Order: sequence, then C-alpha cells, then structure tokens
Amino acid sequence: MGYWSILIFCSVVLAVLITITWYSVKKQNDRSELGCEMGVIVAISFAVFALVLDIPSAIMGGKKIYVDKFPPTVTLQYFQFVKTESEYLISFKNFTFQYRAQKRPTLTGINLDIYPGERVLIAGPSGCGKSTLAGCINGLNPFSNPGECTGELTVDGVYAPKSSIFELSAHVGTVLQDPDGQFIGLTVGEDIAFALENSCTPQDEMHEITRHAAELVGIDNHIDYAPHELSGGQKQRVSLAGVMVDQVKILLFDEPLANLDPATGKQTIELIDEIQKKTDTTVVIIEHRLEDVLWRNVDRIILMKDGGILADLHPDELLSTGLLGENGIREPLYLTAMRYAGVDILPEKKPSHVESVIINESDRTKIHNWFHAQPAAEKEAEKTPLLEVKNLSFGYTKEHQTLRNVSLSIGKGEMVSIVGKNGAGKSTFSKLVCGFETPDSGEILFDGRDLLPENIRHRAKHIGYVMQNPNQMISKTMIFDEVALSLKNMGKSDAEIREKVEETLKICGLYPFRNWPVSALSFGQKKRVTIASVLVQNPELIILDEPTAGQDFHHYTEIMEFLRGLNEQGVTVVMITHDMHLMLEYTPRALVFADGQLIADRSAAAVLCDPELIQKAALKETSLFTLANHMDITPAEAFVERFIKEDREVRSHGC
Repeated sequence: MGYWSILIFCSVVLAVLITITWYSVKKQNDRSELGCEMGVIVAISFAVFALVLDIPSAIMGGKKIYVDKFPPTVTLQYFQFVKTESEYLISFKNFTFQYRAQKRPTLTGINLDIYPGERVLIAGPSGCGKSTLAGCINGLNPFSNPGECTGELTVDGVYAPKSSIFELSAHVGTVLQDPDGQFIGLTVGEDIAFALENSCTPQDEMHEITRHAAELVGIDNHIDYAPHELSGGQKQRVSLAGVMVDQVKILLFDEPLANLDPATGKQTIELIDEIQKKTDTTVVIIEHRLEDVLWRNVDRIILMKDGGILADLHPDELLSTGLLGENGIREPLYLTAMRYAGVDILPEKKPSHVESVIINESDRTKIHNWFHAQPAAEKEAEKTPLLEVKNLSFGYTKEHQTLRNVSLSIGKGEMVSIVGKNGAGKSTFSKLVCGFETPDSGEILFDGRDLLPENIRHRAKHIGYVMQNPNQMISKTMIFDEVALSLKNMGKSDAEIREKVEETLKICGLYPFRNWPVSALSFGQKKRVTIASVLVQNPELIILDEPTAGQDFHHYTEIMEFLRGLNEQGVTVVMITHDMHLMLEYTPRALVFADGQLIADRSAAAVLCDPELIQKAALKETSLFTLANHMDITPAEAFVERFIKEDREVRSHGC
C-alpha cells in the first residue's frame, strides 16, 4: 500500500471515530451544523497523520518525505507533487533529453544543481548541448521543440517536464543571442510592458513597474524610442528589462555577447553583475567568449561535451587544467602567454582574473626571459596597392553621413581587419567597395582602375563578399550547385564548371561532401560553402563580415587557418570583426573606424595597447597589455607582438 493510500485510510478511520464520539456529545444540540463539522474533522485528521508520518524523517535529517515515498506514476501524473530541496533553485537528476527528430539524445545523464544567487557559466564546443540544456530550463524543450525526457528537472520548485512555457516564464527570464528576435513592441516602453499586458496588469501599476525595470537596466531615458533607434547594447538592456518585470528568480543568457562590439560586451557583463547584486537573482550564462564573461566573477563554470557534463569547477580550478583548450574553448590570452613562458598555472594563484593573478618572483623571471628571448622582428616588404580609397563619403539620408572622407590603401596579399563599434561605418564601407551602394563623393580604385563605373556583377569577378550568416547567402539545395551557380550565370560550359568547382571544393576541404545537401552541414561548413561560392570566381580580394561569430575555439581556428591558407596563396583578405583575439592573432594590420571616420591605421598590437584609441572606438584592451604592465615590460606592444609570434608558431605546428 502506498504512502497516499495509508495516509487517506488512516485519516478516514480517525475521522469516523471522532465523528461517532462527537455525535454522542452533540445529540442534544442542533445537528444542522454537523456536515460542516465533519469536513473540519476530516481535514484535521488528514493534517495530523501527515505530520505524524513526517516526524521520523525530520528526526533523521531534517528533510521532508516527498517523492521517495510516493508511487511515481501517481505523484507525477496526478498530483504534480515534486521533491523540493531548499538548497537549490535548479536541479537536474539523471536527466536525458532527445529531440523527436533525432536518433540519439542531445543530453544524457545530466546531474546538476544550481543554487540561489549563483552566477554560473556554461561553456563547451558547438553542438555539445548547451542551448538544449537552457531550453529545458526555460521550457522551450519540450513544449516548443518536441522531444522526450527522462529523469527529473525542477526549476524553482516546478517540475519542468510536466509544466509549460507560460508557467516557467514566471520563474525564468531568457535573453537571447539576437535582441532583435525578442522585440515585440513598437517602443521600448511597450516592449518592456508586454508581459504585464498579457497578465492584465492595471495601467497605473504597469507604468510604475515598466519605469522601474527601465531604471534598473539604465534605459529609462529611451522609454519612447523605437527599437531601430537603439544600439546593440541598448537593445540588450531592453530585452533584460522585459524579462525582469515578472520579478523572475532566474536570468538565463544565451550567448549575450555574440553580436556586440567589445566595449558593449564589457558593459553587458557589468550590467549583469549590477542587476544580480540589486535583485539577488540566479544567473546562468551560455557563452563562448570566456575571457569576456570572466571580466566579472562567476561562481562556477560548467564545461559540457557530447551532451554531458565534463567538469563543474570554480574558475580558478578549471583554468588550472588543460580542459578548456582540449574541448574547443579558448582560455584567457594572459594565461596562454604565461604557459608559453613556462609558468605553472595553479588554483592557488587565482588565475581567473588578470588583475588578481598571483605571480611570484620565479614566474616573473620566466616571463621576462621568455619575452627577451625573441629574435629581432624582420621588416616586411611594402605591398603593391590593390584597393585604394580616397576621400570616400556616403550617407543613407541627406541629413546624416555614415562615412566621411575615408582614405586608405590595402596592398596585394595583405590580411587586414576592420574594427570599431556598432554603427561606426564598417559594413557600409564594404558595401561601397562591392557596389551595393554608390558613394556621394570620393574615389575607389582597384589595381589602379576606377571601380565606380562598374556594376556589382563586374566587381564580383575581382571582389568577393561573404556575409556573417551563411544561410542568408545560400540559395541552392546541393553543395555542388551552390558553388557552381555564379559560373553558370557566366555561361561557362559544364566541363569547365565541374573542373573549377571540384578544384575549389578541394581547396575548401569540401570535396568529400560535394554531393551532399547544404542542410546536412554544420554552421562552419556552410561558411566554407559561401567562401567557396565566392572563391570559384578567382577573386583577388575577399571581404568577410564577422567570419567567426558564434563559433567555438575549434571551429574558429578551423575557419581562420583556412583563410590564412588562402591568404598565403595570394588572396587578399579583409575581415570586419568584433573579435579582438582574431585581430591580434591573424591580422598584422588593423583599420579602426569610429563615427564614420577612419581614426587609426596601425598594427593590431598597437591598437589594443592604446587606451585612448580603445575608448574612442569602443574596443577592449587585451589582457596581454595588462599582464605586460604588471610585469613592468615596456613597450607593452612588444610583449603582445612576442605572444602573437609564439602563438602562430604553435598553431603552425598543430600544437
């Protein structure tokens, strides 16, 4: 007999006995109240037995008897009665989840407890199950993305697999990677108030809550702005305010830094830190940019691999191992530099922050010796100009100029990065070069000839453009057909097309997949398909917009080493990026844009060692610069260059 059956049976028996006694006492009184008294007696009896049956567990450990005593099918299906422990807020117990459309589970055997007030970072290579885990916490899995789950998952006392997105949204607020994907209202105020409107909150109360949430995230001065009038960082603040009006206990961030410039990303981490301190919420962050997240403290890092949890450690402990690099996650650059110098990274040295890492005299000597061991840098030969821009100006409207008097030159065979904050004019510059827009004034010369009279089609023979999202470029179902499309449009014969396409696919490492559908490829492989579709025309210059956005370290390295290989074959590569690591490691030269102007044309190391320039362009100084200053190494730029050289040598040897 189960726990519930015993409890109900005993309660009824006790109620009958009490009722008989009560009836004999009351037989002279008005019996019209007896029915009401019977209900009270049964309720009291039920409560008494529940308390009695719970006393042994209270004596043994202070924990209540819940699910363990109940028949599982009864408790979960009918009573929705779940085991709750006051210690944790989110709890996975032997949890497995499999999407309906997949043959194997995406998550397997997850055991994880997250406690109130914690800040937890979930990291891991692409496809390891991070976003699936997040979707289980906020209810997207299985209620929006159908699938089967086993084991237990409780979120703030709610048994999540038997709950709903609506119910879980009162406990978990989710901020997505792309803030534009979360906007619903026509103004900031409308968007923040959306959940309150759905709850039929009175107008006066709604205005007060909305204003408070906006003040909390620092967006109250933009309450009447339209979404398109906001910067990327401001949009993130609105998304955060929109999920905070429900006073949720858990804030879940899915790659919040992926589309932000370095300075805005830094501000976002500071904002998360500030909000958590004010509200005492529990914060879960999913992010590839580990060093940026560690700008503020996190309590634990959960490292995932192949649908399971590989490590659950304090940052100091995890950074002291080699697990991050072995599993496709880049460790902070200052730690890599210390390892190159032969310094042992240990938990007691507190390596999670460059400002507080403990470096003893022995370590200091090793770092100085490593720095001074570098050979003198060879001066590179001057490149023949390929792309020249003179006094280029352009505005989408007559009232506002997006670019003003930009002049620069890019040599044949160079690999150059274009950096700057969102809205600085970087993408507009590339559109003008490719012919998507026509400049208001100025000149664009390619290999000495004027490009302005040429249309997009003619320019595409010499200049290739690869968008950030490959899905926005791909128009054919099959890989071969996608790469061959431009050649067919040029009227090439089938034999010429096959020969050229197969040659290009081999260069791009896609030849084994030539007869595959594009849909079967990973994001990184799709990126290669778009590059191949451009490369097949033998362009002399390729411009890539955020080539590594959203990629883990393994896929990032794969794409960048491929591009470097193309560059070594003579292709000039220009990359628009927010990734300061990419700029440092792969492009000797950086063009810095701010407010529609080119404000610097210097080496990547020099750019990230200039605090004034970093502030103007909304960049973020490299931790190598900070480490060099702590070591009293001058100039810091030389230390950064030393690291870049060592890092390239390590990569070239596949270490």
